[in-house]
Amino acid sequence: MKYLYIPIFCALVACGSTETEKPKNIQWSKEKSSDFGKELAIEEELDIKLFLAQHKDWKTVKTGTGLQYWIYENGSGDSAVSGRVAMVNFKISLLEGTTCYETEKDELEKFIVDHSEIETGVQEGIKKMRVGDKAKFVMPSHLAHGLVGDMNKIPPLNPIVVDIYLKELR
Repeated sequence: MKYLYIPIFCALVACGSTETEKPKNIQWSKEKSSDFGKELAIEEELDIKLFLAQHKDWKTVKTGTGLQYWIYENGSGDSAVSGRVAMVNFKISLLEGTTCYETEKDELEKFIVDHSEIETGVQEGIKKMRVGDKAKFVMPSHLAHGLVGDMNKIPPLNPIVVDIYLKELR
């Protein structure tokens, strides 16, 4: 009979009232938003520094916006300027190496410099290039796909690496 009481006791203890954790009432402000943005920027900058430390042969130059670019093969054609149509091959990867997008070898992607939906970092970096140049751009998320990612292969708040070849300008 005493063995009958053990399951009943266990059932009563398990069904006892437990307090559920109440959601915290966070008072959000512009300052908290700004602090959050600064923390994210610092974290991404550290991630990019670690990535570049693993690629010591990349001789990147950092712009004021945070774009790191390295032209690893020099062309001799015209410079990319605003309004020109850039014809490029590219490969977009995450810092950990996952390839997100890549043009086929014989395929060219085209976009109008400064007048298209292409990532801000690519728009900035392409203007550092000449026809025939091959470059690598390491972009913090605010120059790539920001808070939401691209809703497909690039997650939110992820820096990306773009390997790009400027084939021609029109």
